[in-house]
Amino acid sequence: MLIGVPKEIKVHEYRVGLVPAGVRELVHNGHKVLVQAGAGAGIGFDDEAYKKAGASIAKNAAEVFAKADMIVKVKEPQANECRMLRKGQVLFTYLHLAPDPEQTKGLIKSGATAIAYETVTSDRGGLPLLAPMSEVAGRMSIQVGAFYLQKEPGGSGVLLGGVPGVLPAKVTVIGGGVSGTHAAQMAAGLGADVTILDRSIDRMRQLDDIFGGRVKTAYSTVDAIESHVVESDLVIGAVLVPGAAAPKLVTRKMIKRMRPGSVLVDIAIDQGGCFETSKATTHSNPTFVVDGVVHYCVANMPGAVARTSTFALNNATLPFTMALANKGYKAALAADKHLLNGLNVHEGMLTYKAVSDALKLKFTPSQKALGI
Repeated sequence: MLIGVPKEIKVHEYRVGLVPAGVRELVHNGHKVLVQAGAGAGIGFDDEAYKKAGASIAKNAAEVFAKADMIVKVKEPQANECRMLRKGQVLFTYLHLAPDPEQTKGLIKSGATAIAYETVTSDRGGLPLLAPMSEVAGRMSIQVGAFYLQKEPGGSGVLLGGVPGVLPAKVTVIGGGVSGTHAAQMAAGLGADVTILDRSIDRMRQLDDIFGGRVKTAYSTVDAIESHVVESDLVIGAVLVPGAAAPKLVTRKMIKRMRPGSVLVDIAIDQGGCFETSKATTHSNPTFVVDGVVHYCVANMPGAVARTSTFALNNATLPFTMALANKGYKAALAADKHLLNGLNVHEGMLTYKAVSDALKLKFTPSQKALGI
């Protein structure tokens, strides 16, 4: 199989679909890899590193899309990339279709087979290809939150961990999954007063064991969200409904009651965001202010730490990339129910129920679409 790796074109996105080690593994297994010139430059890999690993170098994205049997990316395809996809071609990347009807329609129109990292599952019920970036985003959320709490960038002038004689910042993390847990870990490590809101009693028991009482937990209700949010200096939105649009759990009325200069970081923005006032931003213009509260809603947070993120992502995706290449996409999907859960679009059919529900588009079960 010929695997194509285009350069990412989303604003300030420096990650890359394959690192040279992944290229070498694919080539070792008899495949060919075509990498767009400069694709790895943002994380310190020049074209020569890819050549040494066995890849060929393409002058531009058009060449990659025209020749490749499978495209391996990081971020969702932009409009011009969707137009370059074709029937019979596989796209393996993050998609986040539920809040993005234009991308969804573009993929349907292309006829390509689109497999989303974020909906591939595991035997343990997790999302193994989303988890590495959730870990990064969770940890980053506290870094950026602490920065924007400073006075100069618009915050209230609060030090996250306080000092002796001065109380630490109050941090509320909504969602106790992977990103929320890593956010809480970072915030607690810096000495903040941290509360995690979640709706799973079992998960809260796990979190209590993990943190040994250093982090508080509370059952998530409208009342609990309101009472914690309005008193917080920093709120982290870490809610995930796999493949579906994030629920709007924090209302504008709640935000209006927060102290001016407080900060909201919406990790769920890829899925539409979990704050009523959220709108996607970029690393070049990451924040905006609503009712005196700073909002950080960057849709590709891990792109800011591109080298760490790329290695973490490649470690998780490479086994699935290998399976798709070695077996062919149809056999690979038929053999692995978890990889099959990643199928979102196939030859003009939308195959992921949560996306079809969110966008009110016709749904076709994956097995029926593939004829397996």
